[in-house]
Amino acid sequence: MGGDKAPQMIIEGANRFAANSPEISFLLFGNEKKIKPILGHCRNLTDKYKIIHTEDFIASDEKPSIALRRGTNSSMRLAIDAVKEGQADVIISAGNTGALMAIAKVILRPLASIDRPAIVTSIPNRKGQTTVFLDMGANIDCDANILFQFAVMGCAFARAAMGIENPKIGVLNVGSEDLKGHDDVRNVATMLKNSIYASQYHGYVEGDDIAKGEVDVIVTDGFTGNITLKAIEGTAKMISGIIKEGFMGSIWSKIGYLLASFSLKKSIKSVDPRFYNGAMLVGLNGVVVKSHGSADAIGFENAIKVAVSLVKQKINEKISKDIELAQESIKSAQINE
Repeated sequence: MGGDKAPQMIIEGANRFAANSPEISFLLFGNEKKIKPILGHCRNLTDKYKIIHTEDFIASDEKPSIALRRGTNSSMRLAIDAVKEGQADVIISAGNTGALMAIAKVILRPLASIDRPAIVTSIPNRKGQTTVFLDMGANIDCDANILFQFAVMGCAFARAAMGIENPKIGVLNVGSEDLKGHDDVRNVATMLKNSIYASQYHGYVEGDDIAKGEVDVIVTDGFTGNITLKAIEGTAKMISGIIKEGFMGSIWSKIGYLLASFSLKKSIKSVDPRFYNGAMLVGLNGVVVKSHGSADAIGFENAIKVAVSLVKQKINEKISKDIELAQESIKSAQINE
């Protein structure tokens, strides 16, 4: 029941996905009276869903602490419980991000050796691929150990979701020189150089490097990451709007638009946030995927695609194994020193 256009876009997104994935079924948590009429128009979901009725839901502006205490019968909480109890393989929600993280962290608990879960997503780059970016806002303050764990989880996500066997890692900083940045940024760079990720560590990257595609994983704290991501999304929307306004200015510009429409649509699609929707709350003992609250059916369909791929690739098993190996390599390096 979370999201600007819920439950309409959630069910329609599931219907779009079900058209090509007959093996997938859905548990729909929410108000049955609002869900049933929409399902009547979604033929692809016939016999592929079960409704778990509840009239309770967590509002988009509700504080996570309050949602955690009072939302025990909410659609979000019941869905997370289903993952905990093994009734579902993954939860996908477009609801309140803070509440989703708070409840999931308490119910599912972090994976062993993970101190703080993070929010990870993919950003389109100039090479026609995507760059894994984390943290997007779950952790405001992060020391070097936390940032190191983010790097390990980001690499596991890149392998599972994007098929990159040995992802290149970059640490977001105010400059590329070794002496730039605060202590935690410099310390995590040292940790990466002394770990099994030494050959994959690219070095520091700056804000204007994010879209270049020179690295596959970019690591930063949640405060910086959230601002960066929203700045990128806002700029993309502004440029798209300016282009559309420019082509509507006169009859000649409209004719120009018709001539260039195919190329323009292809270019706009390459940066359309709907096709990059689906952020994982990585580091939890269960797979949790967050959709944009403003997503439409196409966007939510893509979030489902991300969720299914992560489950099939056994993302959490990869993370647990990788973090253990990485920490052992750092200990060995310290002993040798």
